[in-house]
Amino acid sequence: MNVHRFGGAALALALLMPAAAPAAAGFQDVLDVPAMASELATKGLINGLAQAGSRVVGVGQRGHVVYSDDQGRSWRQAKVPVSSDLVAVSFPTPQQGWAVGHDGVVLATSDAGASWTKQLDGRALGEVMLAHYKAKGEAAWIVEAERFAAQGAENPFLDVWFSDERNGFVVGAFNLILRTTDGGKRWTPWLDRTDNPQALHLYGIRGAAGDVYVVGEQGLVLRLDAAAGRFTRVATPYPGSYFGVTGTNTAVIVFGLRGNAYRSTDRGATWHKVETGVQEGLTAGAALGEGGVLLASQAGRILVSQDGGERFSPVKLERATPASAVHALGTDAVVVAGARGVRVQPLR
Repeated sequence: MNVHRFGGAALALALLMPAAAPAAAGFQDVLDVPAMASELATKGLINGLAQAGSRVVGVGQRGHVVYSDDQGRSWRQAKVPVSSDLVAVSFPTPQQGWAVGHDGVVLATSDAGASWTKQLDGRALGEVMLAHYKAKGEAAWIVEAERFAAQGAENPFLDVWFSDERNGFVVGAFNLILRTTDGGKRWTPWLDRTDNPQALHLYGIRGAAGDVYVVGEQGLVLRLDAAAGRFTRVATPYPGSYFGVTGTNTAVIVFGLRGNAYRSTDRGATWHKVETGVQEGLTAGAALGEGGVLLASQAGRILVSQDGGERFSPVKLERATPASAVHALGTDAVVVAGARGVRVQPLR
């Protein structure tokens, strides 16, 4: 998760701004307008990165999806059926991937990101929620579903994570969370399955150290209890927002505002503060080879750990650009995405 998606004043503004009025002459809903082909797609805001086999895929503003088959040296633009801003992407296999973003959009690909189809959007989300909670007969959640339905395509999804080609989650604003077990053919609301009574925004979701974690505002960290079928609250020492979660096979790391990062090796029972050496928000993280971890900041600083996230060292940069996402290219370089597009940064 990154501050460009939803953070600080930008979050408040985006969530309070009323939806565009369809009465205006010539109005076209971005959910019905394909992303425009542009030679500048790789130079604009790119929010999310993922690996699709040997391919790197990035998603960003106005529905732009770009991909590289040569380790970031050149990029091509994908065919996308919407022009909503996209903020996150996940590939559980080399071919199957999902992307999410504003207007409650969920996209899927089966050709490694070269072309995409829409599985869900905010116009249909409310009806999906209403049908689910009416079937369960839960009055309080029916009211909540009716609220989402009345808002239409107002609420964004902010992250997506799939464990395999069938099972995945999407998360977003105001405790918005849905699960699929059939590759997105059907989405089941999980708003009633989180220990999040304040309906705090959910900024990130990832698998780490054998568990699945969700992070959000006001120090929110949730861990999936698979047996109970719900996300339970995990206490951490920091009350500020966490923008993302990453980790290794043995450790989970949550990171967020003011350079704060915390590490746990016991499923969140205890946390150790990681000294990052930065004061600005940490907006992106990724695995780096066997046991390594990358973190990147709002100011574009990149931190590398080779010991599972216990200690981080800054990468010497010729130029720092704000980072929304990072993705390792082996252990010697990283793709950095942000407000100025995508670039490759050597780590040595």
